[in-house]
This record gives sequence, structure tokens and C-alpha cells, in this order.
Amino acid sequence: MSKFSEIINQDKPVLVDFFAEWCGPCKMMSPILKQVKDNLKDRVSIIKIDVDKNQELASKYQVRGVPTMLLFKNGKQVWRQSGVLQKDEIINIITANS
Repeated sequence: MSKFSEIINQDKPVLVDFFAEWCGPCKMMSPILKQVKDNLKDRVSIIKIDVDKNQELASKYQVRGVPTMLLFKNGKQVWRQSGVLQKDEIINIITANS
């Protein structure tokens, strides 16, 4: 858990994707998140958290469904949404919180 705290306490935005291996919509998010990373490069960190392997973390952030994305800035949650989002929506949200 402490490593997670270190990761989300960066100056730049950190997008956390809570997902599950068995989740169809989660699989759709992978290429979208790759495009977001390719587009924003070092201006964002994107990490994926498997809810089945990290139940304590998923519970702490009250992740009830997957995919759920949380955006952190300096350790504070600034945005959250469940479901599949398009690349441009995600980029706009990250940019607005940079």
C-alpha cells in the first residue's frame, strides 16, 4: 500500500485504472490508455490495478465495478469515473487537472 501512496503523490497527474482480467470492458480500455500515454507522454503516469489481486486497495477506494478510473494529483483524488471512456475524454480530464 505504501508504494501506491508514493506513486499517487507525484506532481504530475496519475491515472489509476482499476480492472479485472475477466472484464470485457476493461480489455477495451487497454489500447485506449496506451493511446493516452502515447499522446501525453511524461505528463501523466498511468497504472493498472487488478482488483482481484489488490482487494484491499480496491476496497479503500470503494471500487465496486470495473473498469473504474481515478485521477490523483499530489496524492489527492481529483476525478473518478467507471466504465469505458474514449481517448479524447481521458486526455481532456488529465489536461484539465495538470
